[in-house]
Amino acid sequence: MRQSRASLIGAYVVLGILALLFLVPFYVMIRNAFSTSTWISSPTWHLLPNSWGTGNLSRLLANTNVGLVQALGVSAVIAVTQTVLTLVIAAMAGYALAKLAPAGRGPMRRASSAVLGLTLVTLMVPSAVTFVPSFVMVAGLGWVSSFRGLIVPLLFSAFAVFLYRQYFTGFPVELEEAARLDGAGYWRTFWRVVMPNSIGITGAIGTITFIGAWNAFLWPLLIGQDRAYRTVQVALSTFMTSQGVDVPELFTGGLVAILPVVLVFVVLQRFLVEGVERSGIG
Repeated sequence: MRQSRASLIGAYVVLGILALLFLVPFYVMIRNAFSTSTWISSPTWHLLPNSWGTGNLSRLLANTNVGLVQALGVSAVIAVTQTVLTLVIAAMAGYALAKLAPAGRGPMRRASSAVLGLTLVTLMVPSAVTFVPSFVMVAGLGWVSSFRGLIVPLLFSAFAVFLYRQYFTGFPVELEEAARLDGAGYWRTFWRVVMPNSIGITGAIGTITFIGAWNAFLWPLLIGQDRAYRTVQVALSTFMTSQGVDVPELFTGGLVAILPVVLVFVVLQRFLVEGVERSGIG
């Protein structure tokens, strides 16, 4: 009994230390966002900022070279659109691989296995390998500096398809059969029965997709060449110039940029664990 209690206390201590280490970057960001340049560059470390006002934020919003408000809007449009469309595509593909193809005959099953194998292979290919071909295609279509170029090439997620496929493999067959007895086809069964009962996995994949789309930098930097299509991550990079770095405004912008991600994570965090558990991964 004492040994188990000591082990539990030790586990909590380790987790507490790891949590503190995880929170250190957030502490540094908040401290620097409310500090002046001289305070940040001081040789003496100060635990608290020297200015809790909104001066840095006011200067950031007034900086026309950055255009933070417009960049936040562009990032929101890209992240929300990409998340919604990725969920739709991945859910339909995962359901087809899990339910429709196995229900067919031999050739269909073999084709399904081949498609699933190719999908998993794409997870092993580094994104840098497909970066140049993707840009060539987007440029050929005339989609540079457009929302189509920023969103469409990133809509397919092999990881999301695999998670949905794993989840739908264990989906209760009784619910689908009950819908078919009521005269519903595959399409209606999928949207009226399957998806409403897949909120957990959908929330998990949606959270991961949104965070990835919001934090994307390299692709928006290359495709969003026009300032009107600059995302918040690209806008923050304008602080880093050859003349130096405006540290207080950079940290203030970073703090503003992570607030939507933190909000989404806090609201949907329970779906992350639930989605992974139900997908059979781990």
